[in-house]
Amino acid sequence: MGKISQGILGGLSGKVGNVIGGSWKGIDYLRIKPSSVANPRTEGQVNQRNKFTISLEYLQANKDFIKVGYKAFATKKTEFNAAMSYVLNNGVIGTAPNFSIDYSLALLSRGSLSSPLNGSVDLSIANQVTFDWDDNSADGNANATDKAMVLAYNVSKKESIYILDGAQRSATSQVLSLPASYTGENVELFMAFVSVDGKIVSNSVYLGSGTVA
Repeated sequence: MGKISQGILGGLSGKVGNVIGGSWKGIDYLRIKPSSVANPRTEGQVNQRNKFTISLEYLQANKDFIKVGYKAFATKKTEFNAAMSYVLNNGVIGTAPNFSIDYSLALLSRGSLSSPLNGSVDLSIANQVTFDWDDNSADGNANATDKAMVLAYNVSKKESIYILDGAQRSATSQVLSLPASYTGENVELFMAFVSVDGKIVSNSVYLGSGTVA
């Protein structure tokens, strides 16, 4: 119960209805109690949380790749936060409540280095994936010594196998070994390039999905 001191014109201490009174440094004050929100989970909030959840699941499995791939964007934020911002704004598709990640848009690496040319994958050999590409060392700012970054994302296990310092661009091929536990499971496949000094990277390229032999 609120009390009014010194008569009707005095200060209020406590709560009367939705009015709260008190005193701070000898100064009497009144404020209105905020209306309670019956349901803070608005449709927009729920949708954003769902997008955040699927983006977080995707990026957590690939955080080591992202640490290299988003280095140029880690200004006043971490590489992971930079990747989260990009994927939320560019890599989530669908309509509520059925959101999903578009792997071709949800880049795991972003940069100005020339991207892989005509990348492809082969999963015909048991427990491995072979990444192939054309040597475009003479194009743009590409160099023969650029290193391949390759990754296989196992969606069901929510984990990835990767190489961050792989074959040179001029080699045109990189083999990635996969655990025996991946046999018969689906993987999403990506690659990018990083300069030999690690300073610049290319945008990642999504090479599709496949079942591990």
